[in-house]
Amino acid sequence: MVLLFTGVLWLGNKVIPGSPDAINTLQKLGKKVYYITNNSTKTRREFVTKCTSMGYQATEDSIVSTAFLTACYLQDINFNKKVYVIGSQGITQELDAIGIKYLDIGPDTMNCDMPTLLREKVALEPDVGAVVVGFDEHISFPKMLKAASYLKQKECVFVATNTDEQFPTEYPHLTVPGTGTFVKAIETCSGREAFKIGKPSPYVGEAIIKRHNVDPNRTLMIGDRCNTDILFGTLCGFKTLLVLTGVTTLQEVKKWQTSSKKEEQDLVPNYYTQSLADLLSLL
Repeated sequence: MVLLFTGVLWLGNKVIPGSPDAINTLQKLGKKVYYITNNSTKTRREFVTKCTSMGYQATEDSIVSTAFLTACYLQDINFNKKVYVIGSQGITQELDAIGIKYLDIGPDTMNCDMPTLLREKVALEPDVGAVVVGFDEHISFPKMLKAASYLKQKECVFVATNTDEQFPTEYPHLTVPGTGTFVKAIETCSGREAFKIGKPSPYVGEAIIKRHNVDPNRTLMIGDRCNTDILFGTLCGFKTLLVLTGVTTLQEVKKWQTSSKKEEQDLVPNYYTQSLADLLSLL
């Protein structure tokens, strides 16, 4: 049995009580565990460090991140130009690892009026052949303008690490815009649709099945968000378990259970529990 899960381990820098014991016990019982995350801000090595610091056993091979899979995708299509990245070092360091070049990342602020920006401040590089959009705390009008302009070239590859609407944090009174917000904006102004890497895209499942010889019939997807985690598991033919420590509520699940719409029925998990720690009593 292979166990896949995400979004149930921590919120921000706070570990969810009981989760490390549950995961480590499953591993002691011989279950394979893969940490799947739509978070593109860190490399696999950084995720291993974070997992270890919070009490989870992990290796780089067990981390399946969208930054890593984005690099894998570009490598698989034999990409050999430069990448314009809206995102962080999590993406660029994974590109470094496979020798793909990219333009500098970081702040690109609107420090002049529109005519001056268009006339003097925007210089597009001719050897850019892909636009990758991930989570970027420095998202700006100039970045969106440049991304959409590169995408005017039909041959320019357009990749989104994920389409999460919100970025989860330990501050429930705040709503932090997620990568999907930036992706939708650039899709709108460019008239292009991005190739989606992260959940619920089946690409993640295909990559895991191919790279790790995973049997979908013996796989359980555990997550806290139905429109990404659970839908991803459903589309890949995995069993699904929702934990109620994150985004989706039990009230939403009950509403979808009675819906006549297939797209809402696909959001319903096979199982649900309050916390990952609840599994300990069943092991």
